[in-house]
Amino acid sequence: MSDSHKDGSTKWSSDDGQFRRQVSSFRDDIQKGGRFEPEVGRYHLVVSLACPWAHRTLIVRKLKGFDQVPDLLPVHVVDSLLGPEGWSFVPYDDPPNLGVPGTGNKIPGHEGKKRIRDLYKTADPEYSARCTVPIIWDNKNNTVVSNESSEIIRNLNTAFDDFIPDRFRGLTFYPEDLRAHIDDLNGWIYDTVNNGVYKSGFATAQSAYEQNVKPLFESLDRIEKILSDGRNYVVGGKLTEVDIRLYTTIVRFDPVYVGHFKCNIKTIRAGYPHIDRWLRNLYWNEPAFKDTTDFEHIKAHYYQSHPQINPTRIVPVGPLPPILPLDA
Repeated sequence: MSDSHKDGSTKWSSDDGQFRRQVSSFRDDIQKGGRFEPEVGRYHLVVSLACPWAHRTLIVRKLKGFDQVPDLLPVHVVDSLLGPEGWSFVPYDDPPNLGVPGTGNKIPGHEGKKRIRDLYKTADPEYSARCTVPIIWDNKNNTVVSNESSEIIRNLNTAFDDFIPDRFRGLTFYPEDLRAHIDDLNGWIYDTVNNGVYKSGFATAQSAYEQNVKPLFESLDRIEKILSDGRNYVVGGKLTEVDIRLYTTIVRFDPVYVGHFKCNIKTIRAGYPHIDRWLRNLYWNEPAFKDTTDFEHIKAHYYQSHPQINPTRIVPVGPLPPILPLDA
């Protein structure tokens, strides 16, 4: 998820009204024998609880048992409000903070840094693109290892297996026998669903909006059909990164995307019973999903950080409940 432009403006779409996502700039892995060797106490994960891309990394981090090992990839949560200077480690103070404060836990050695942009500028003084989350920060080399969430979650499958409890070692969400199927699903789900909600919501022309919102719901129809046989996971009868990547969009759909991003042809809970059952199964039965989902932070971010869409910055009360019970 991006921050505002460096000049303080917020131009989310191109001149033709289409939203086009920035390509990530830092694309390294943590691996033995490489520049970034696996170590305890060296790396830090910086996230927004509102951001679906960052949410992926939190889920995998918990599924892999990182939280069982002190100082193994500690998490730093930014303020929910995305202001003109981007994501903030401290409650955003210009304009007055309207959001939900983050954890306030600074990266050791960087306690004076207020914004994510300060880390990016430390890593590369010439950096001028948007400063996105998530990032993995290397405190030894004072640089960003990666800011590409899809690559981070794959790297976490194996990068720290020497340090986590035995029961988590070898656990992967990108198994070799399913990779071709996973890659195919990820391809169209990313384009039309994960990014499709943004291409719909940030469109500034009617034609651009309709060119994206219609394929979004066609893909939701396609996912609904896949899940209509009662399966709990999208592919292979097991939890994979397809579920993780899709979940972070679907769990935000009714609370945010239906209203704020005008993705309102159907809601998940009323229009897609099989997707809704799949969503509730992950949320209520897999602690890594529920424990990393913060509806207050999510709603505060979207409704208060995009004044070009919601100038009053009023955060809606509903939907209540934000997700239905398991037995609904």
